[in-house]
Amino acid sequence: MEVSDHAGMEKTYRLVLSRSDTALVAWSDPEELETVKRNFLVKKLGLTEADGLDAGIEAVGAKLKGVNRKSRLTVYYLLAEHFGKLGQFK
Repeated sequence: MEVSDHAGMEKTYRLVLSRSDTALVAWSDPEELETVKRNFLVKKLGLTEADGLDAGIEAVGAKLKGVNRKSRLTVYYLLAEHFGKLGQFK
C-alpha cells in the first residue's frame, strides 16, 4: 500500500470515518453491500456490473474473513486495489 493512496482515500472519506454509524461496513447485511456497490464502486470508481462488482466484493470479503469489525476505509481500499483504481485517490 502506498502512503499517498491511503492518505488520499482517508482524506476523501474523513467525514464518513469520523461517525461511528458509518465507519464500519456491516458485511452480513445485503443492503449495506448493495450500498457499497452502488455508492462506491459505481458512483465513485465509475465501474459497471460488467466489471464483476459482486466478484470483487466476494474477493474482499474473503481477504477480511475473520475480521469482525470491517473498517469502511479498509474495505474501500481493498476494493479500489482489486479493481485497479487506487490512482483515483492520489
